[in-house]
This record gives sequence, C-alpha cells and structure tokens, in this order.
Amino acid sequence: QVQLVESGGGLVQAGGSLRLSCVASGLTLSTYTVGWFRQAPGKEPEFVTGISWSAGNTLYADSVKGRFAIARAIAKNTVLLEMHNLKPEDTAVYYCAAGGMMEIPERPALYNYRGQGTRVTVSS
Repeated sequence: QVQLVESGGGLVQAGGSLRLSCVASGLTLSTYTVGWFRQAPGKEPEFVTGISWSAGNTLYADSVKGRFAIARAIAKNTVLLEMHNLKPEDTAVYYCAAGGMMEIPERPALYNYRGQGTRVTVSS
C-alpha cells in the first residue's frame, strides 16, 4: 500500500522558516516525479514546486521562487520542502503528490498518489 505522509507544518511568524517532509512508503520516491501543492481555505489547490524523477529538474511557482527549495533525501525515501521568508499568504495546507510522469504537472489530478497534508500558518 502506497502512502505519502507530510510533516513539518506549524505556526510561524512572517519572515520565518519551515521545512516540510514528504515521506513515502510502498514506493521508491526517487523514481517518481514529486510535486508540492497547497490549498488555502476556500481556494483551489495551487502548485508550489516539483522535482522530476528523470533529470532532477525543478519547477517553482512565481510566488515562491527564491524563497522555497525542493530537494530529495533519497536514503530516507523523502522529498523536502524548505520554506524561507514566509509570508501570511503562504498560509495553507501543504501536501505532496507523486506520479510516474517525466515532466512536472502543475495539476494535482495528474499525479497518482497524494498525502493528507500538513498545515502551515504564517502570522503577520
């Protein structure tokens, strides 16, 4: 059974940092493209960043470029999301998704698996 479990969310002041983890079981995450998405209350899911399995290419939403970084921790079957200089508008539930495609889709429905999410709240 495939599971993706996110952790690392919490309450942080604006300008602070958090590191989110997406740990997989039942699959080898390094052979999947992984995306991070976020969903704020009353809004549609928003693509944040992704990393491809084939060449390790990365893609970032304009809103997080220069502040967020995605990376693999292969030995831990994990994908990390480092978030710096957080803003109140970053407040959302963040979740990871994994798929077998070579590119990095920005639509969550195109991924095969997703986690339940971890909540990030940034206070002003």
